[in-house]
Amino acid sequence: MRLTGAQSLVRSLESVGVDVVFGIPGGTILPAYDPLLDSTKVRHVLVRHEQGAGHAATGYAQATGETGVCMATSGPGATNLVTPLADANMDSVPVVAITGQQTRALIGTDAFQEADICGITMPITKHNFLVTDPADIPKVIAEAFHLANSGRPGPVLVDIPKDVLQETTSFAWPPETGLPGYRPTLRPHGKQVREAARLMARSPRPVFYVGGGVVKARATEKLRELAERTGIPVVTTLMARGAFPDSHAQHLGMPGMHGSVAAVASMQRADLIVALGARFDDRVTGRLDSFAPEATVVHADIDPAEISKNRKADVPIVGDCAEIIGDLVEAVRSETDENGSEDLGPWWTQLDSWRDTFPAGYDWPEDGTLAPQYVIERIGELAGPDALYAAGVGQHQMWAAQFIRYERPGTWINSGGLGTMGFAVPAAMGAQLAYPDRQVWAIDGDGCFQMTNQELATCAIEGVPIKVAVINNGNLGMVRQWQNLFYAERYSNTDLGSHRHRIPDFALMAEAMGCAGLRCETKDGVDEVLGRAMEINDRPVVIDFVVGKDAQVWPMVAAGTGNDEIMAARGIRPLFDDDEVSDR
Repeated sequence: MRLTGAQSLVRSLESVGVDVVFGIPGGTILPAYDPLLDSTKVRHVLVRHEQGAGHAATGYAQATGETGVCMATSGPGATNLVTPLADANMDSVPVVAITGQQTRALIGTDAFQEADICGITMPITKHNFLVTDPADIPKVIAEAFHLANSGRPGPVLVDIPKDVLQETTSFAWPPETGLPGYRPTLRPHGKQVREAARLMARSPRPVFYVGGGVVKARATEKLRELAERTGIPVVTTLMARGAFPDSHAQHLGMPGMHGSVAAVASMQRADLIVALGARFDDRVTGRLDSFAPEATVVHADIDPAEISKNRKADVPIVGDCAEIIGDLVEAVRSETDENGSEDLGPWWTQLDSWRDTFPAGYDWPEDGTLAPQYVIERIGELAGPDALYAAGVGQHQMWAAQFIRYERPGTWINSGGLGTMGFAVPAAMGAQLAYPDRQVWAIDGDGCFQMTNQELATCAIEGVPIKVAVINNGNLGMVRQWQNLFYAERYSNTDLGSHRHRIPDFALMAEAMGCAGLRCETKDGVDEVLGRAMEINDRPVVIDFVVGKDAQVWPMVAAGTGNDEIMAARGIRPLFDDDEVSDR
């Protein structure tokens, strides 16, 4: 079959099962947009900024586990995708970005809107391709999607010069693919699995440290089976919220800088940490030299480069988490049937003591303003566990991780590793397009919201009825918190003015973009305004929640300190050895 390269591209996208592409046309990618108009299988969503396209693709991918797709022209269009690609790379999210490029003869001449996007994105993509022959388009697209969503998932970029899209070529599907050297290890080594099972049965203070890799491997049901069989406590990282039900008695919460005291303490005092699809990042470990000093480490991950990168693994297991956890279930059964298991009663007594002494909670502002934690807590309670929640980055992100209960994988969508402000609105848009019949909430801060709120216009025009809760404290809240704690309350350039001047007026701005705009400033109004928002399903809704400016995120392990120095509130910290609380 003879087609243009552009037609071959669209046919290839249809053949790999793409149903939505987020993008903006421009000069070099324009040939691809002509046949895209005729596709009955691929919906194109015209975003207002390429960064929105990339984050929407990530939101789609985090919600579904399938590969998200974005498209941009060369030069600034492609470079505007750098942040979302770096974000997807840090969080192992499968995304394919397709960019136009200047014609082959002009590459390297500093032609109009030319940028070496393959070179630029090499450190922040799993792989990228520059297509120089139109006959290669089906093969490259097939390989890009395979790479993005196999092994450790990640973003892949496909850069196609304009003249390659315009040339006539042959099209055949499926193409012959070849990725020499790319052979992810899926099946774990049996001896290592058996050793891990032996340690789990013999350790009096074990803990499961669960990361986002368990969600991406679709291994959450197997994780629950393993946890219930062993009775071992579970902590879930920011990227793994929903991997293990919050309502489950064995769940201790989220570890790390703003994790629950019980989760942080369990890892500090564990004699065995079984890390599943997690990478011992700095936000979890604090100072590495004081992290979990008595723990033997079993580290299971699909990516061998992660094992022993930060913390030496005593038992390394390379493989797919679904395969590993399934094998661990069987190995633990054999081990305990033959040799019994350790009594975890004393360990659970200690864990329950931490949970009882330091439960999640917050104080209401002394000036009578609205507590942001209450707003987010009520959103979670009224929208329920079947809703999807996307968050920006900062205080509101941490409160959303702490005060909404996640029961299912794929319901928590956020930027973990890169910490990208402006993530929430476009990511929620991507999730809503993946699940049009489910309720999708973007929980955003007033700082984050002003970075990408132009995508509300996209949502209104495309009929994407996301609901946005703007936690408006008038400040860059997390930065202000650090200034409060570590810079003698010198608030340099963190006041956004949205409290004092109501600039912008978020409710009016939402109305101007074709959304419903609401505002709430009191505790008594929270449920009523949330009820009104949930009744509106024909357009996006934005609620401006005007909250106190001085609320802070607790617990907290300050950067550069160890997890033993966790502060349960300003000025106090738990002393894990004797469970006393003393002045800091």
